[in-house]
Amino acid sequence: MTGLLVLGKSGQLAQALARLVPDATFWGRAEADLSDPQAVAARIRDLRPTAIINASAHTAVDRAETEIEAALVLNATAPGAIARAAAEGGIPFLHVSTDYVFDGSGEQARGEDAPTAPLGVYGRTKLAGEEQVAAAGGQWAVMRTSWVFSADGANFVKTMLRLGAERDEITVVADQVGGPTEAGRIAQALLEMARQMLADPAKGGLYHFAGAPDVSWADFARAIFARARLSCRVRDIPSSDYPTPARRPANSRLDCARIGRDFGIARPDWQADLDRVLKQLGYPT
Repeated sequence: MTGLLVLGKSGQLAQALARLVPDATFWGRAEADLSDPQAVAARIRDLRPTAIINASAHTAVDRAETEIEAALVLNATAPGAIARAAAEGGIPFLHVSTDYVFDGSGEQARGEDAPTAPLGVYGRTKLAGEEQVAAAGGQWAVMRTSWVFSADGANFVKTMLRLGAERDEITVVADQVGGPTEAGRIAQALLEMARQMLADPAKGGLYHFAGAPDVSWADFARAIFARARLSCRVRDIPSSDYPTPARRPANSRLDCARIGRDFGIARPDWQADLDRVLKQLGYPT
């Protein structure tokens, strides 16, 4: 995509985008320090890209509980400043958010208009970012996604592969349910949205995108071991047996009908995507 600017270089999503659109401009911390949002906005005004995808965020959920100011700047203040610069230049802006904006109650999949109630700092700052992007005006899209995995970086799949090779049995939380989503699928969806938004200035808004079918962390771990041919057993535990500084939503199911209706983008099959990631990591599948 000619003239695309991607904010981020090292994260799972940025690396997936780099494989799909290597000719895009990628700004990591050296090129655009999001802790100085106004400086980044000024650089965007000078560059004048055709579209912007923000693939950068403070994603350390537990550390955010103590790194409140840093999380707020990276997840809310910076996206807001970038969205305003994009709006001023008539540039479509696409931003990635999270299932953590919800409290995780119930068992129903949540749509985009469901009430938000974040449980921790990460979710609160990501929700604030959504609000700032929407308030900036212009043409924008926010994609909420969940449980991101890939062959790059640190994620649940790679952690399970490491533990599964070291141990005969592990305990995994079984009362949190959501849709694992491969980073390359998120990248593909964002690029398709950007293309359609460039063609139709009326397109945009808030969307959900997550892999299918929904699954618990424990059953996701079992699928990883089965597909990677690791004999490690999984013992189910409740979240209360695995306390963390930040509470996780128990129900991360996302209703993804809107993105299908507006952009023709279907929920991806995480099982097929997992097989592809395992192959990339050198596992026989």
